[in-house]
Amino acid sequence: MSQNPRVPSLPIADSDQAVSHVFIRNLCLDAQIGVYGHEHGRHQPVRINVDLAVDDTPPLDDRLAEVVDYDDITQRIRSLVAAGHVKLAETLAHRIAEACFSDPRVKRARVRVEKLNALADAESAGVEIERRRK
Repeated sequence: MSQNPRVPSLPIADSDQAVSHVFIRNLCLDAQIGVYGHEHGRHQPVRINVDLAVDDTPPLDDRLAEVVDYDDITQRIRSLVAAGHVKLAETLAHRIAEACFSDPRVKRARVRVEKLNALADAESAGVEIERRRK
């Protein structure tokens, strides 16, 4: 995948920019997703990956409230998927990215949504987006 030289890629654990990397890997859920008639009214498996660039502030008191809670992000994703039918993987990815920004410490979000049964001869098909806080 080529990088756009005008848009810096998501910094991962960058001490110079005071950024930490919070991630969720291979969250597999059954979703109502798709534009085609045979995809309506049924669930199909999706795999979701999330990478977040977050303010790197050490948890001085070793409390969950001091960090971006990946369990909270996961519950938000589950709620979005359970909310009903979505036509496009792009729409779901965008909604997930927006949900990640509910925590003010999140600077950027990279979200990948893969439909696992979309193509007969491929493991998956989908989209990856990256958004930065407005």
